[in-house]
Amino acid sequence: MYKVMVRDNMSPIAKSILEATEKIEVVVDNDKTTSDPKSLSKIIGEFHGLAIRSGTHVTAEVLKNAGQLRVIGRAGIGVDNIEVPAATKQGIVVMNAPGGNTITTAEHTISLMLALARNIPQGTASLRQGKWEKKKLAGIEITGKTLGIIGLGHIGRVVADRAKGLKMTVITADPYVSEEAAKALDVELVPLDELLARSDFITLHVPRLQETTGMINEAAIKKMKQGVRIINCSRGEIVKIDDLYQAILSGHVAGAALDVLPQEPPDPDLPILQHPNVIFTPHLGASTGEAQVKVAEMIANQMVAYLLDGIIINAVNFPSLPMELMDQLRPHLDLTEKMGSLMGQLVRKVHDITISYSGSVADLDTRPLTHAALKGLLSSYTDTPVNYVNAPSPAQDKGIHVHETISTTKHDFTSLIRIKLEGHEGEIDEIWRTIYEKKYPRLVKIGEIYLDAIPEGWMLIIQNIDKPGVIGNVGTTLGRHNINIGRFQLGRRGDRAICLVNIDTPADDKVIQDLSELPNIISVRQVHLA
Repeated sequence: MYKVMVRDNMSPIAKSILEATEKIEVVVDNDKTTSDPKSLSKIIGEFHGLAIRSGTHVTAEVLKNAGQLRVIGRAGIGVDNIEVPAATKQGIVVMNAPGGNTITTAEHTISLMLALARNIPQGTASLRQGKWEKKKLAGIEITGKTLGIIGLGHIGRVVADRAKGLKMTVITADPYVSEEAAKALDVELVPLDELLARSDFITLHVPRLQETTGMINEAAIKKMKQGVRIINCSRGEIVKIDDLYQAILSGHVAGAALDVLPQEPPDPDLPILQHPNVIFTPHLGASTGEAQVKVAEMIANQMVAYLLDGIIINAVNFPSLPMELMDQLRPHLDLTEKMGSLMGQLVRKVHDITISYSGSVADLDTRPLTHAALKGLLSSYTDTPVNYVNAPSPAQDKGIHVHETISTTKHDFTSLIRIKLEGHEGEIDEIWRTIYEKKYPRLVKIGEIYLDAIPEGWMLIIQNIDKPGVIGNVGTTLGRHNINIGRFQLGRRGDRAICLVNIDTPADDKVIQDLSELPNIISVRQVHLA
């Protein structure tokens, strides 16, 4: 039974979806006092999942006390209120719900742009004061104006579509968008400086990153045309609010519409709050009933998929794949983890690991497989709990460099994964594996020797000189110690051979010693593959 806490007045549909599994106990906690990290730290330890919106801050302090926590689900896009690196190091999946509030936020952007152009909030306030300021509040048309969209992601694309419908000229700046993608949307892709210089309206749709924080500053504003209007429904930190205020005072910026601010709620004495050419909403971009239901539904279903089936969807700290692609990867995940585990039990002091993919598996997203290999490798010789999420972190801590390659080299296998280690102690430095008929896993090469072995359970890996009598001596010795052989799999090259012996019960030190002392035996190692 898993236990999940749902917070921040999330739509009740999340609780319904989680409870419907009958394997998840749900605790709804909307107490604002427990949103404080110190208070949350005291109660988080008993939970396996945490579903939140923006009101709860999951700090490193909270995570330190979250010994059972496996997943944090953010019902929305932004994860600014979650210390993702700390969660990753502890192997906690952090998920969001992108797309659930795309339409809502895009519509809010268009609404703010229209309200800004026609002074609608100012007109409402004026009338309520008994004034009739028709001339003073005359606005501008948006038809034929140029809208510059900084960030052509999910929301930016919907904004572009709606703006085209309003007969605006739409340009965009986004380093991650191709010319072809922009053309498909009938949007002109331009450098950022050109966008700043040409736009009558500028709308921001970028995440808060190191390179985007404070990107709308004094220097950027000076590149904008006189009378530009700015809309921000992304993150408050994107705009240097004092620089924007000074530009509005000077008249260089005609007005701004802000749904987000660097500090929320803002200091009531913040000067820009009082300027008549600036309109505000209290972070309402995603706040429609429809959007809140969508994101709650998305995040609940994603958390169920992970807690019950190990399926990771829309994670910000792990490669996420559609369910149909994850189904294709699933047979490879288990075997690749076993490969890593096998190598981890055979070697020590690794400084480089190269994982190569060829054949049909190379056509898939191989990032989860690389994580699986690292999980298997590191779990074999570290006390730190390692899972698919945090595996790269202890690898980095141990100075292990990870290389991933996609090979076009032709082999006799339709699908092949190779792991090669460097800087290790031990003779075996490479292992190959394949899957026959999409369901039969096999090890097909260990070191320089080809074979056909099933990787499972307790196994003895015996390297020997290829001379008569070795197999018989091994079998006799195991029999004398009352150890039953499940499989005996052989391979050889030149005068060297290798035996992979599946045994029903583990061999103790005396068995290993006796085997090692047999004629023509080079080495005997025991491994366990769960």
